[in-house]
Amino acid sequence: MTTLDLPPVAVNGPADEPAPAGAEPSAPERKLRLGGVTREDVFTVLGAVTGSLGLDWLLYERVLPFSGVLGFLVCWYLLFLAGYYALGRLQWHPLTVRDRLVSVVAWSSGLLVVALIVDQIGYVASKGHVAAQHLNFFTDSMEHTGALDGLDSGGALGAVVGSLEQLGLATLFAVPLGIAAAVFMSEVGGRMARPVRTLVEAMTALPSIVAGLFVLGVVILTFGFDQSGFAASLALTVMMMPIVTRAAEVVIRLVPGTLREASYALGASQWRTVWNVVLPTARPGLVTAVVLGMARGVGETSPVLLTSGFTSQFNGNPFKDPQVSLPLYVWNYVKQPYDGMIARGFAAGLTLMAVVLILFVTARVLGGRRPGQLTRAQKRRIDRETRRRQMAAAAGAVARPYALLPKEQN
Repeated sequence: MTTLDLPPVAVNGPADEPAPAGAEPSAPERKLRLGGVTREDVFTVLGAVTGSLGLDWLLYERVLPFSGVLGFLVCWYLLFLAGYYALGRLQWHPLTVRDRLVSVVAWSSGLLVVALIVDQIGYVASKGHVAAQHLNFFTDSMEHTGALDGLDSGGALGAVVGSLEQLGLATLFAVPLGIAAAVFMSEVGGRMARPVRTLVEAMTALPSIVAGLFVLGVVILTFGFDQSGFAASLALTVMMMPIVTRAAEVVIRLVPGTLREASYALGASQWRTVWNVVLPTARPGLVTAVVLGMARGVGETSPVLLTSGFTSQFNGNPFKDPQVSLPLYVWNYVKQPYDGMIARGFAAGLTLMAVVLILFVTARVLGGRRPGQLTRAQKRRIDRETRRRQMAAAAGAVARPYALLPKEQN
C-alpha cells in the first residue's frame, strides 16, 4: 500500500507571519467599563454643585432682592442642573449629556424623597422617644392617668390591642372578598367583569371619611349597633378590599397561561384549575397584596373616628363598647396643650410607623418572588429528593443484573 505525498500544512497559520517592516505594534487590549461612576462624573458633579452654590449666593445676597430658604434651595438646584449640562457639553457627546442629566435628576429626586422620609421619622422619634423609652407606655392604658401626670404613668396598650384586633377583623373580611373578586374578574369574566372592575377602581379612590360615614349611617344608625371595634373593622374593610382586589388581579393575570392549559388537558375543571394551579402559583403576590392592604388600613383615622369611639380604658372586646386604636390615640393626644400628652401621641405615632414598616418589610420578603418562582427551601427540598431518587435508581441498576441470573447462580 503506497502513501500519498501531501503538501505541508502550515501549523501556525497566517496569524503568526512576521509583521511588515515599519508597522507599529498593536496596542494592548483595554477592558471596557459599561456603566458605573468614573472620575470625570464625580468631578463634573462637584464642579456643578460648587459653582451653582456660589452663583446662587451671589444672586440672592448681592444682586436680586430675593430671600427665603426654600427659594434659595430651588434656585440652587436649577443652577446646578444648568451648570452640569454646560460642563457636560464641554467633554461628552450631546446624547451622553442628556442621558446623564436625566440620571442626575432621577438620583436627586430619589435622595430628596429619602431625605423627607428620614426627616419625618427623625421628627416623630425626637418628639416621642421621651415617652416611648418608658416600659409602661406599652404595658399600661390611660385609665388611671391624668393630663398632668408624668410619663411614668399610663400608656398605649389599649390602642395597640385595639389596632391589632380591628386590623385582624378587617383582614378576615377583606381578603376573601378581595381575592374572590380578583378571581372573578381575571378567570371567570363575562359581562359583569367590567362593571365590577369599574366599581373596584372607584372604591380605590374613595375618601376614607366616606367609608366611615357609610358604616356610621348603615351599621350604627340604621341597624342600631354601638360604636365598637367591630364597626371600625367594617369601615377598614371598605378601605382595604379594593387594594387587595386590584393587586390580586394583577398577580393572577401574571400566571402563565400554559399552566392553565396543562391543567385543562389533564381533565381538571375550571374550579380545580384555579384552586390547585392558579392560586398556589400566585401565592407570593397574593401575600403581598394582603400585606399592602393591611398597611393601608392600619393607619386610617377618619373611619375609626366615626365608628369606634374613644375611651381611655382598656377594652379587649371589639364587639362591645368603644375601643381606641393607634391612629385615634395619636389624633386625640397630639392636639392637647400638655407636653406629656403630646409626647404620648408622638410615641404612639412612632409605634404606628414601626408597625407599618414591619408590614412592608414582610410584604417585600414574602412577595419578592415572581409567580411560580420557588423559594430556597423548596429548591433545597427538590434537590434532596432528586439526589435520593438518583441514588435509588443507581442502587436498582446495580442490583438488576444479579436479579436476572438463575437462582442457583445467585
